[in-house]
Amino acid sequence: MNPPSDNLLGEFFAPHVDTADVPALFPLLRAKDALSAFITLFRGGDEEVLIRLLVLREMGSRPTAPRWSRSELDQHFAYLDPVKLETVLKRLRENDLLSYGDEGLYQLSTTGRNAMAAVGMLLQFAGGDDAELGYITSQVAGLQAVGKVSAEALQHLLSRLTELQESFEQAIVSGSEFRIRAAQAKLDSVWNWIEKGTDIMRAITADADLDSATHRIAQAIGLAQSKMTRTDAAFQRTLNRLDQQRVHLGSSGLSSTDIALYLRGQSQKALAAQLEDALPALTNGQFFSMADDVLDIAEFELLERVREKEEQTVLPDASKAPETVDTEGERLLALEHYLNRLHTLPEAATLDEAVIGGDYPLAAYRLSLLSLLGDPESESLAGPVADLARLPFALSVSGNLTKIERDGVAEISEGTLTRHGN
Repeated sequence: MNPPSDNLLGEFFAPHVDTADVPALFPLLRAKDALSAFITLFRGGDEEVLIRLLVLREMGSRPTAPRWSRSELDQHFAYLDPVKLETVLKRLRENDLLSYGDEGLYQLSTTGRNAMAAVGMLLQFAGGDDAELGYITSQVAGLQAVGKVSAEALQHLLSRLTELQESFEQAIVSGSEFRIRAAQAKLDSVWNWIEKGTDIMRAITADADLDSATHRIAQAIGLAQSKMTRTDAAFQRTLNRLDQQRVHLGSSGLSSTDIALYLRGQSQKALAAQLEDALPALTNGQFFSMADDVLDIAEFELLERVREKEEQTVLPDASKAPETVDTEGERLLALEHYLNRLHTLPEAATLDEAVIGGDYPLAAYRLSLLSLLGDPESESLAGPVADLARLPFALSVSGNLTKIERDGVAEISEGTLTRHGN
């Protein structure tokens, strides 16, 4: 592939933009040789692309004898038209996917072999229910194995997990038994890759040399995988509720679900034919009113219409807006004071020593802050909340109560706040 012309490339950008100022474009230009291989492979009609891939895959299927003479190629591809085969070989050779040595032998070039390795991995996952997640997870696993995990690869995995989770949640919200069962089957098909991805994320987050941006994405993937593991239970709970609402048709053994499943399998023509016999023809001038419709109309005429007339629509007199208190500022100040207090605590302190002091609202606020200790999401933030989450303390609380009777607190749960390592 020839290097992209600055003039032609610049036509795709706004007039005031210089292509050198677009950071996202630089990695693509740097990888122009690799991209050239795929442009050569996939440019043209579908039939041409398939034949090029066929020739390259067959030539790469002989690992012990990677070089091919022209007579071997003609014999191996005897099922192809000789002229078409010559055209394909010439195109692949001119675009550096095939190398042609002085001894007159063909073989895959380094670029061509890399391209076919990528295509081979994609073909391995093509057609399966778990193709999308399996392919992306395999890429991340391979990068992790060689110590080259990139934020871009992790972003693709996180995006796919988010899409799957959203589709599962939409199925639950829809209340459709058929959508929920389809989503449950989808979850089952990708479950193996979710478990593999969990193991990979553990290894990635344990890498001390990982940059902070990539580490945050890996943590987000771990949270998404954890959330997805709870989705199957949500599916089952929703299906149980739907099962309680299912209507059974007498003693026939059939239910409303069986009828819906049967109707979904019928064609539109068959459904229309059944409706012709099921719906009676209405004569002109003949009308019917349902009891619930009549009740709604009567309720409006007798109640709502009177309520509208008596409703007060006059605006109240103007008044001063009440003074507001900067509660966020007060809480931030209280948190900063509490951080100083925690730093002065002994190696092991009781819960009442750690939180009580001042009044009840302040003690309750301090107790709520202790739940953030060790929280990974809070640790990734910035500010006093993150400082609190990173403190080397472990909180343990029992079900027993201790009498206090001071600073507005009557009782508090028994518990200890211990520094890590004790």
